[in-house]
Amino acid sequence: MVDSIRPTLRRARNGSLLLGPAFVAAIAYVDPGNVASNVSAGAQFGYLLVWVIVCANVMAGLVQFLSAKLGVVTGLSLPETVRERSGRGVRLAYWGQAELVAMATDLAEVVGGAIALYLLFDLPLLIGGVITGIVSIGLLLVQDRRGQRPFERVITGLLAIIAIGFVTGVVVAPPSAASTLGGLIPRFDGAESVLLAAAMLGATVMPHAVYLHSGLARDRHGHPAAGPLRARLLRATRLDVVLAMLVAGTVNMSMLLLAANTLRGREGVDSIEGAHAAIGDTLGPAVALLFALGLLASGLASTSVGAYAGAMIMAGLLRRTIPLLLRRLITLIPAITILAIGVDPSRALIVSQVVLSFGIPFALIPLVRFTSDRTLMGNDVNHRVTTGLAWLVAGVIIVLNAALIYLIAAG
Repeated sequence: MVDSIRPTLRRARNGSLLLGPAFVAAIAYVDPGNVASNVSAGAQFGYLLVWVIVCANVMAGLVQFLSAKLGVVTGLSLPETVRERSGRGVRLAYWGQAELVAMATDLAEVVGGAIALYLLFDLPLLIGGVITGIVSIGLLLVQDRRGQRPFERVITGLLAIIAIGFVTGVVVAPPSAASTLGGLIPRFDGAESVLLAAAMLGATVMPHAVYLHSGLARDRHGHPAAGPLRARLLRATRLDVVLAMLVAGTVNMSMLLLAANTLRGREGVDSIEGAHAAIGDTLGPAVALLFALGLLASGLASTSVGAYAGAMIMAGLLRRTIPLLLRRLITLIPAITILAIGVDPSRALIVSQVVLSFGIPFALIPLVRFTSDRTLMGNDVNHRVTTGLAWLVAGVIIVLNAALIYLIAAG
């Protein structure tokens, strides 16, 4: 009996060793921007937009798998593939927009970390932003000196803290099962609900996560020749993405359900700080503490992953590198400046999401085009159905981001 179990355990263990890259990329789906939009949606509209979380997760899973598949099959990250298939002028323009996206990403994550430290220790936002930046440098040192696997473990650990921080409130105060199921029916309730749905769905797929996942998968699995090994790695990659998206989706759904169940109809919950205070009043200080800790882990993990993605983008497009820690310091400047001049943090988060929205087409259109190219992908080219779904997902996300930009500008 024991002898028959050992091979199964060995196979399970070997399979688990292939997991990890998707969990790093998944940090983008539980960043402070997600916290703000999900909590606002639940507080304002209750269970109405539950369906948006589900759709966003499915879309994100498809996009992330295509990114990882590109890296494993071609041995190139998405930025490297763009470089190989474009001229110098296009590469420079592409890199310029990618750098703006990286800075906007950093802005959202550092501001989120600063808000969390304010909630936990009443620290001024500027000091909280500086601390967030310093800790993120420490996390990047793990990757720079010890490699990708230890970095993955640290980020996955922070993802676990994020999950505990936001899921606990739902466990303490379970939401209505009937209302949750009712929220799976797609519908809206006025222009504001459309705006929030666009923010949740259209801005879910972050450009830096799409760029990064292709490189993470390649660096972890290498570039195996077509055959059984590559097929096994692609199956493991699919499982990696599914599990990571399940975790991210559960966290996002918990944020919305927590707000729908405990914050609906309350005054002053249109900001993260207000929501935190209301959670403390309703569910107690312990749940509010875990909420703040989850937000802090979200800011620290996502800003580290964002800096890592920025370095990969620069190296891939320009074949130039600067030390990762120096790059981290440079990209921190806009975020620290915003906090220093006293810009409203919630407004800063909104502006960062608009900038990120501009970067979506530059990531999604090349990704779908490359993974649908048989000359590049060989027998691992997308199935026609997959290609059709991918173009549909890309189109929906791009349109919703355009709608988000328009609605914010009009408002």
